[in-house]
Amino acid sequence: MHQPADQPRPSLYYRYRVFDSAPPPAEPGCVPALVVGAGPIGLTTALGLAQQGVRCVVLEAERQVSEGSRAIVFTRRSMEILQQAGAADAVQRMGLPWRHGNSYYRGQPVFRMEAPHSDDERYAPMTNLQQQYLEEFLIDAVARQPLITLRWGHQVSALRRNDDDGVELDIDTPHGAYTQAAQWVVAADGARSTLRSLCGLKLEGAAYEGRFVIADIRIDLPLPTERLAFFDPAWNPGNTVLMHREPHGLWRIDYQLPPGETPEQALQPASMKARIDAQLAAIGHAGLPWQMDWSSVYSARALTLPDYLHRRIAFVGDAAHLLPIFGVRGANTGLQDAQNLAWKLGLALRGLAGPALLPSYSAERVAAAREIIDEAGKSTRFMTPPTRGFRLLRDAVLSLSLTQDFVRPLYHWRTARPHEYGRSVLNAPDDDSASFSAGPPPGAPLPNLRLGDEAYLLDALCGDAAGHFTLLIAGDPPDASVMTCVQRWQQRGVPLQLVQLAAQHASPAPGVRRVLADADGRVQQRLGLPAAGGAYLLRPDQHVCARWRSLSAERLDHALHQALGQP
Repeated sequence: MHQPADQPRPSLYYRYRVFDSAPPPAEPGCVPALVVGAGPIGLTTALGLAQQGVRCVVLEAERQVSEGSRAIVFTRRSMEILQQAGAADAVQRMGLPWRHGNSYYRGQPVFRMEAPHSDDERYAPMTNLQQQYLEEFLIDAVARQPLITLRWGHQVSALRRNDDDGVELDIDTPHGAYTQAAQWVVAADGARSTLRSLCGLKLEGAAYEGRFVIADIRIDLPLPTERLAFFDPAWNPGNTVLMHREPHGLWRIDYQLPPGETPEQALQPASMKARIDAQLAAIGHAGLPWQMDWSSVYSARALTLPDYLHRRIAFVGDAAHLLPIFGVRGANTGLQDAQNLAWKLGLALRGLAGPALLPSYSAERVAAAREIIDEAGKSTRFMTPPTRGFRLLRDAVLSLSLTQDFVRPLYHWRTARPHEYGRSVLNAPDDDSASFSAGPPPGAPLPNLRLGDEAYLLDALCGDAAGHFTLLIAGDPPDASVMTCVQRWQQRGVPLQLVQLAAQHASPAPGVRRVLADADGRVQQRLGLPAAGGAYLLRPDQHVCARWRSLSAERLDHALHQALGQP
């Protein structure tokens, strides 16, 4: 999510639903999980915890969803996570899908990006939707979940205790203060995280000098839904302008400010009007009427906590890291945090996790953030050169791009993608991955391959199966010893489902939850599975933790111990 440099200007067109402030509970007691922050990341975490059967309370200081569009671009992987959370259908109905981006230098087109897409994919590479709508859809999903209590108007004011026995927080409300105890707290309270401050934790990394104005304007532009990037336009020399179409007749214009200009100066109505009029004229639409909807200022930052676990407080999203928006990494990275943490914390609270499971959340997601910071830093230095040397290099690339094709791909910053946990301690070290010629290796997410006109592979991992480990087997059901192993883990309370990939639809055999029809064997081939006997073991966040060409009860048992962080 963008890190504003000041208070944003409100939207004129979005009608915010105002929620009643909840009174302090008569007997707060000790809740299993307390999520602080009801933005997309906090709500997704709460939904993931509920899918593990964990009761949780969500605290939100405000009484409405976020004001203004803020995060607007959600990746295919984020849509898959939102499908598991129960909000993707609503996002898909309202959102605008896209896959192309165009870059211009001094008004001349120099590069056209095309994100990979195939008929196998349910979701477009990118979907544009204002953050407040996503929050509304997640709130609707929370309302359908009886294990989640959402308290509006509850502001954390103090940290009383954070130790091996749990956490105690002082909470202020319009109806009075109270103290809430929890076994675990999830800090999803954003870029200015109160909990991060109360814990005395510091983000590490770099802040960049370049500032951008975000301006959402209502205008009827006859342009497709594509990302537009303008380098060194005549009206803003040496700087960058980005444009995105949003639903409901809005366009996002992000324009870089010259050095030394303050946010207060930049948000003056006369200044904003002159610059937006100049950008519209630059793209051939001078004089087209428009109205301001919302505006703010943000700075590019590449920062992360070194550890996302602080005793019994887990940090997610912008509370854990601040990432440059170039490559749509902010909210999309946070959604991956939420999905990764929720199943691990849920199993820990249910007493099913080994000692290595929760620490793997921090190890996996800090590594992801550091990789993103390395990639995004390159993009940010190109967009907003921090020194004279970087600017000279950037300007040379821009000039060469007018005549030299080999330079133009440098305009393409790598967009957010699902991180592969190839070195995770949860991966089985003795599976058959070395002998697979296709398919995702341990640590990678399962691709959402098409099974039929309306069915996709990840559908089997959503709905009432969300939050489960999945044993995906090819061909006939496994032998009795493997079935006994599966049942033994299920009897221990581990959420584990067995899904069969078969040549045709059939009624599931006893112990098999679903049979997925792969009539032409294409999915089996894409996954590198043999005709019979091969299998994948998937984590609840849909990442592979083991795969075999021939499965035995002993190998499955060992892989499940590993995936649960058990010695």
